[in-house]
Amino acid sequence: MMASRWQSVTTMPRVWLVAGLIGCAIFAGGVSLFSADSLHRLWGTAAACAYVLAALAVMAWRSRATTGIDVALGVMICGAILVPLLWMIWTGHGEPEVGVVANSARTLIKHGTPYRSAKVLATTTNPNAYNPYLPLMAAFGVPQAVAGRGPLTDPRVWFGIVFLAVFAVALRTAGARDSFRWALLLTTSPVIAFELCVGGTDVPMVAFMCLGFALLWRPAPGSPAAAAPRGTAAPPGSWATQRAAVLRQALATSPAAAGLALGAASSMKATAWPALIVAFALLYVREGRQAAWRFALVALSVVAVIVGPFAVLRPGALVKNTISFPLGLASVKSQAASPLLGHVLAQTGVVGHTVVVIMLIGSGLAVGLSLVVRPPRDVPAATVRLVVGLCAMFVLAPSTRFGYFIYPAAMMAWLLVSVVGRKAAARGEPAAGPPPGIVAAAGS
Repeated sequence: MMASRWQSVTTMPRVWLVAGLIGCAIFAGGVSLFSADSLHRLWGTAAACAYVLAALAVMAWRSRATTGIDVALGVMICGAILVPLLWMIWTGHGEPEVGVVANSARTLIKHGTPYRSAKVLATTTNPNAYNPYLPLMAAFGVPQAVAGRGPLTDPRVWFGIVFLAVFAVALRTAGARDSFRWALLLTTSPVIAFELCVGGTDVPMVAFMCLGFALLWRPAPGSPAAAAPRGTAAPPGSWATQRAAVLRQALATSPAAAGLALGAASSMKATAWPALIVAFALLYVREGRQAAWRFALVALSVVAVIVGPFAVLRPGALVKNTISFPLGLASVKSQAASPLLGHVLAQTGVVGHTVVVIMLIGSGLAVGLSLVVRPPRDVPAATVRLVVGLCAMFVLAPSTRFGYFIYPAAMMAWLLVSVVGRKAAARGEPAAGPPPGIVAAAGS
């Protein structure tokens, strides 16, 4: 019964939801009061008010849970995302990475590459002239490069849209119930909303990483995809229901589909590369060598198609922007900074920076060795292993910031919600409450 109460946002214990919203309000209020960044303070003020109002809405509509939850989500969408984000877009404010993505798209359209040459970078002292992202990230800047600045062309808008859509699909694919509301709840929480409003480049990547591991999860016990083996007829029901069931059957534990998702994430930023290694180890031990290499072939093919042309035609620019600059080996240092071990040691000088790089490589080798000695045998174990590796990488990276921890936070949220939904399906419990109207409309 406990799993059934937590399988949906509308049925979870009200005291926990209200407590979570109050916690979000306290965090946002702290950002507003103590941050030295004016953009952060703006977000904190708007979001704190939104979370308090959302908590009041949940308590006010106690007897009509679905109405209260939907009103609370609407308030959070407006206060924690739309109000601060639209104001920043209107006034032309944002973290430097927003401009980097937009400029990379302009450079791509004009010169056929999202990177400035090593020769040009050698003459600049501006860290924002570097583009540390892989080529697919430039796609989010194309609307602004083509149509100019506006509320619908800002890269952050597309970061948010892609995250919400892909993360909801990742939850649904993994067996979560009420996946759209759960996706909205996480999107409007400080975990995603804060970074999305001020920067947001990591937001779509983490959604694709969750989707990749969701596609490696065997169908939840009791679900239509688990009940019907591949190649059998779809379960009875409406045509839309049958189509959705067939699609879930086709994608369930599909190494190729997972390779596409993780390949897309790996073509945005190198931060996603550890996910490829963990997924490969999971498939190798669970389904055998053939499935693992099929996954690797698809994922690496995606990366090769997207990144390969720039690596072949202009390798110097690619290395200078995406490897030397993030590792602090370029003549200009990255602005990414947080009082974490890697950055603190790197700031002490050449010796400290060398020590950090060695520690970073050593932590990567340690995680890789753990995959050989004790490989994960299911998706939850693989996700936890990836989260541990990412946390070590973020702590030890020479150029790092606290915002990178949205990767482990979002992946653990995805994992917990999915596990609860799968447990409810295994017990044969019906989905809690009717599906959201917007999801039903989208399905139609």
